[in-house]
Amino acid sequence: MAQIDFDGRVAIVTGAGGGLGRSHALLLASRGAKVVVNDLGGSRDGSGQGSEMADAVVEEIVAAGGEAVANYDGVHTWEGGQAIVRTALDAFGRVDVVVNNAGILRDTSFAKLEEPQLDLVLKVHLYGGFHVARAAWAHLREQGYGRIVTTSSGSGLYGNFGQANYSAAKLGLVGLTRTLAIEGEKYGITAHAIAPVAASRMTEDVMPAALLDKLEPSYVSPLVAYLASEACTDTGRVYSVGGGYMARVAILEGEGTTFEGIPTPEDVGDQWEELNRVGPGAAEFTRGVGEQTAKIVQALGLTFD
Repeated sequence: MAQIDFDGRVAIVTGAGGGLGRSHALLLASRGAKVVVNDLGGSRDGSGQGSEMADAVVEEIVAAGGEAVANYDGVHTWEGGQAIVRTALDAFGRVDVVVNNAGILRDTSFAKLEEPQLDLVLKVHLYGGFHVARAAWAHLREQGYGRIVTTSSGSGLYGNFGQANYSAAKLGLVGLTRTLAIEGEKYGITAHAIAPVAASRMTEDVMPAALLDKLEPSYVSPLVAYLASEACTDTGRVYSVGGGYMARVAILEGEGTTFEGIPTPEDVGDQWEELNRVGPGAAEFTRGVGEQTAKIVQALGLTFD
């Protein structure tokens, strides 16, 4: 296919001070996009803030001949989302691409979950996706073009021990993505979600070092760039991605079963196997983020002692 570039396009990448966000920002800039590098500069659990992380990525982009500006607002507030988009408009006059990537972790088992572990995780991930996309929405509609790529997670799609807060937020972003795809279609706006498995400060202590070495963020960014480009006209899809592996994820609904009249609970039990069947040849259900990662490991032919 023809080479994909972003000449004349302006992209916002949240959480772009390191890891996946930095990789996305660098690739988009290398392909001609003017980039707003957003990062609050806090720690992995969302505490603290600073300008150094975003500034460093802007310097990298500029040193390579690209154009970028930094933004240090938090996505967790409505005002922060507005300010991030305003940075794009003030610096470059428009916004075309929103990559919702900012995230934090406050892992704990559900039995130990308290309000501080829930509130900010939901606000950064789920509310953050709403805040930035909503702030950009009117501009995307008015110009008849836009691309929104949002970072979900295998934890949201499949569940993961100790991440009820994070999982709920990440699956909520899938629902947001699907609705934005529907509402944006007639305005030339597409929306997609990705569930990446990659080495970052979010995963550095939860995966073996040998596996992290194979999961550089740069393996994820080409999918983000394609979804954010004019070349991709599909919308509303979700993808698992990592280490060179990419696969579409879909919600499956089987043929089901039909009852004559209102069934009893016993009738439901009698038809349980049939109503759970998804049909021959259907994709297998993935059971947990560990199995998602295992599929990537298998696809890449990796073995670990």
